[in-house]
Amino acid sequence: MNKEDFCALNKAYNKRIGRTKVMYGEKELKSKVEYATKNLIKKGLIDQNKEITLKGIQKLEPYKVDNAVILAAGAATRFVPLSLEKPKGLYKVRKECIIERQIKQLLSAGINDITLVLGYKKEMFFYLKDKYNVKFIFNDEYNTKNNTYSLFLAKNELRNTYICSSDDYFVNNPFQRYEYASFYAGYYTDKKTNEMYVNVNNNHQITNMAKGQPNGNILLGQSFWTRAFSKKIRYYLQEDQGIGVYDNMFWEWLVKDKLELLPEFYLKLYSSEEIFEFDYFSQLRDFDSKYVDSSHSKIMERIKLVFRCDEEDIIDFRSVSEGMTNTSFIFRINDVDYIYRYPGNGTNKIINRKNEKESLKIAYKLGIDPTYIYLDTNEGWKISKFVHSFREPEYSSMSDSNRVIKVLQKLHSANINVDYGMKPWEDAQRMEKLLKNNDGESFNKFWDLKEKVHYLYSKTKGDGIKKCFCQGDTYKHNWMIKENGETLLIDWEYSGMSDPGIDVGYYIVDAMYDFDDAEKFIKKYLGNKYNKVNRFHFMAYVSIIAYYWFVWALYRESCGAVMGDSLYNWYKMAEKYADYLITK
Repeated sequence: MNKEDFCALNKAYNKRIGRTKVMYGEKELKSKVEYATKNLIKKGLIDQNKEITLKGIQKLEPYKVDNAVILAAGAATRFVPLSLEKPKGLYKVRKECIIERQIKQLLSAGINDITLVLGYKKEMFFYLKDKYNVKFIFNDEYNTKNNTYSLFLAKNELRNTYICSSDDYFVNNPFQRYEYASFYAGYYTDKKTNEMYVNVNNNHQITNMAKGQPNGNILLGQSFWTRAFSKKIRYYLQEDQGIGVYDNMFWEWLVKDKLELLPEFYLKLYSSEEIFEFDYFSQLRDFDSKYVDSSHSKIMERIKLVFRCDEEDIIDFRSVSEGMTNTSFIFRINDVDYIYRYPGNGTNKIINRKNEKESLKIAYKLGIDPTYIYLDTNEGWKISKFVHSFREPEYSSMSDSNRVIKVLQKLHSANINVDYGMKPWEDAQRMEKLLKNNDGESFNKFWDLKEKVHYLYSKTKGDGIKKCFCQGDTYKHNWMIKENGETLLIDWEYSGMSDPGIDVGYYIVDAMYDFDDAEKFIKKYLGNKYNKVNRFHFMAYVSIIAYYWFVWALYRESCGAVMGDSLYNWYKMAEKYADYLITK
């Protein structure tokens, strides 16, 4: 069947079932479809009322849509702060939940087989199963892999299939019972966006795909894949497993790279007023005025209370790469930037927020961390001033090391005494118990390392090094060297009265210094207090604090966090320095 006949039959089918507001994206076919309709009336496929006949429906059957897959696994980090509280697809836009609106549009088009691929806060979607009889596929690697992997998990669902995103908002229902060829929806824009741009030929077949163009046709909205297209995609998705080229990419990149090898893929053009996607909170505010005055977000309410402002005064949200412990975002009020920290899962069991707040006040008074604004001791969220124009220390730079050492000397010599603090060996034992509750077998192969570290710890006890006020987490990302040379130390979650070896040792651990560089750092820090006993103490604490962070990382991963290379690096440094000191 040619395209004109299909469009004529499809239009007649929709008229028969009473659908008048259908997003066709086929305006240029209008005259050809009218001509085809006349011929199809003569053939008995369309009646005199321009409604499809049973014979016409039989002709459309090979083009029937089998199902839909809605991708909803991602954490939508650009959609801060709202995405921190629930997935983007579950927010209401103009009084209707985005993903529910999409599901209802699919159902009204006769597409009853709907699968959701879930990951981030997946339990919040569970009610949809009973409400709409949808199916679930779970992507447990949503933190480390993009939606190409979600499609791989859903590969057995790919037939004559709509591929949808949970955060797309269609003004009118774009879904149809029948589709002619594989396509991706989109529209022309004269602006540069983050979307994928495409070039097309005279038949609207996509001939090239690229990012970062100043204007052109962008891909946005639903996509439809025929069985032939789905078969090819399944092959390439399977091929990439074990290679991982597309692990961190959207599925559009796979299509882009394989475009010449795939069946024909078309652009279905709409207007920019028909399809919307909300990548950023500001876009949602522009579309739905309800979100200007009140987003009903706990996070926004907190910011309002701290700054005594209206919600519309809080603007310019920017996500920050997720840290090891927490997630953060930047916002602006009255031309001043601030950063909001959202605590990670499981951190309440290993961090005392009341103690952290006390430490922040101390660091503020000492001038070591002047960024502190507010911390909530019950839930752990924090607001700080955002520092522009700074750099982190270079581990290879002696001048940077000297800056760091001067701050540590100032901190450790301050006349501060609090009743809390890190005890890295004891705290590691406590986290080991938490780890066993989550993953009982994961620690069994590390007993030899534990015994070595315990030996070093026992040798440092009673050697004359006194506890002092420490920061506890001195890796490079917590240091800020401003343009004028002022050096700040931020993030005080692990602070308190502790052995100074944890601050000196962890800087060495994160730098992954060899023994000579570690000794230079320690010698510079100790100054005239450098001797054989003190040298051993601080070298031992390189291993002890590395071991603490290694056990911490095992526990965090048991809570669902992804620690990456850091976990192995901590293990490696703990073992390296333990072996060096014990065998020397």
